[in-house]
Amino acid sequence: MTTAEKLSRNRVDGFLRAEGREIVNGKGEPILLSGWGLGNWLLCEGYMWKAGPRADRPRRIEQVVRELAGSDYAKTFWPRFRKNYIRREDILRMAELGYNSLRLPIGWRVLMEDEPGIRWREDGFRLIDDLLDWCEEAKLYVFLDLHGAPGGQTGANIDDCVDDFPRLFTDRESWDKAIALWGELARRYQNRWIVGGYDLLNEPLRPDDGRKPCQYLLPKLRDFYIAAIAEIRKYDKVHMLSIEGSSWSTDPAVFCRDYDDNMVIHFHRYAVLPDMGAYREWLELSQRWNKPLWLGESGENTTEWFAALYPLAAKLGIGYNVWPWKKMECCNSPYSVRAPKNWEKFTAYTSGGERPSYEEAQAMLDEYLENMLLENCVENPVVSASVRREPGCAVLAVDFDEGGCHGFNKIQAISGYRKGSGMEIIEPESLPEKRFGFDCCWDAFSLALSPEEYAEYTFYGVKADTAVSIEFAEGSSGRVELLQDGESLSELAAIGTSRKITLTPADQTCLRIRCSAGRPILARIHCK
Repeated sequence: MTTAEKLSRNRVDGFLRAEGREIVNGKGEPILLSGWGLGNWLLCEGYMWKAGPRADRPRRIEQVVRELAGSDYAKTFWPRFRKNYIRREDILRMAELGYNSLRLPIGWRVLMEDEPGIRWREDGFRLIDDLLDWCEEAKLYVFLDLHGAPGGQTGANIDDCVDDFPRLFTDRESWDKAIALWGELARRYQNRWIVGGYDLLNEPLRPDDGRKPCQYLLPKLRDFYIAAIAEIRKYDKVHMLSIEGSSWSTDPAVFCRDYDDNMVIHFHRYAVLPDMGAYREWLELSQRWNKPLWLGESGENTTEWFAALYPLAAKLGIGYNVWPWKKMECCNSPYSVRAPKNWEKFTAYTSGGERPSYEEAQAMLDEYLENMLLENCVENPVVSASVRREPGCAVLAVDFDEGGCHGFNKIQAISGYRKGSGMEIIEPESLPEKRFGFDCCWDAFSLALSPEEYAEYTFYGVKADTAVSIEFAEGSSGRVELLQDGESLSELAAIGTSRKITLTPADQTCLRIRCSAGRPILARIHCK
């Protein structure tokens, strides 16, 4: 069974469940989750609005909208925002691109009144109901993600907390509301097979970073999972559960027990080098507990990073969900929302600057509501092509398939990138400035080959008119042979950028670049 088959939307069929280290559908067929997170819809984030620090989380964005446009306007703005930001058109487009799932981040105040006692907001549940109907039509599993729990579970802007402290774990009323919310979600959606699973808490317990410490609450996180699962299982014994570690979902310490027979270990990856080092400790954890893995959130990087990290995950049997589907003025989400005219005044005000007039603010916000419609957004085709390693992407030569190489134990790059592969990774004498938290800029690396050495690269969705070309780095010499699934296509001089070589159509195909003479130095493989 190929990776492409496991990634297919044809696998969206019946309730998901964990079976050993795999996720299977209702027919017992293995499925690899692939999709996007619907960030900024039911839990807004200031950076997706190009907002300043005074509008970094939902409650503060809501306050700014009231201040700028007036209370009456604000009351009508938010229903229109929810109606426009994610629509049936977004879901059908996601399916058209070939994905099989999505993750729905939810802020608790969309579903519950921020008042004493337990009071449900039916307008919020109707938004979820509509989404599930669209996803059933499109064949996309939906993971319900409690991204902002009562009181806050992270202690940062992303959970909509009041004071950058995770009060979910210290305030009894917040705890009780969160447990009740999971019980209600389970009660309502127990029979909806299109719900792929319940993601109990997003990124709980930020690292101790100079603010009030919160890592000491790790035992309370474990207790919350136990209590929430018990509440869910009162109503729903079928749906799979998604369990995240602490510290931006990068610390596996909370996985000290088997929480449920039907669960996936969920982790996040940002600002890491896109090789096996990103996955190794999680693969070991998966083997120890005999549970499947899900890279449930990742992104906000370059398209070449996408083309390295996510196909590697799929090859390792790990599903992925990329963040986010759309945001304002971006090049690394599938869709970019155009900034409204004069939006810099909104940004300035939320950064402590001058206040625009009510009329100006209302005009900006009205335009934002129109610009966020999918048909009015700017599409970034290279993003999805890179995530899925399909025609339209470029792959760095150093990001060859794991195990898909034959080298002679050359000295590795100083960074240790692809350590143990036996391949010669070349770093430039001076590296570009650090970005995204990397220790070094891996996209400045190149791959040198000696005669008979080779590197392999898997691509997906190859059509009849798909062609590849090889970009060689400075100092390259000699010749290379290009093979597709073992069949020789051409021999090429290893200088500049090669001519385009047409590929044979295939859902999944392996390209091998073999050194036939000299010392070729590969920079990128372009697939168009």
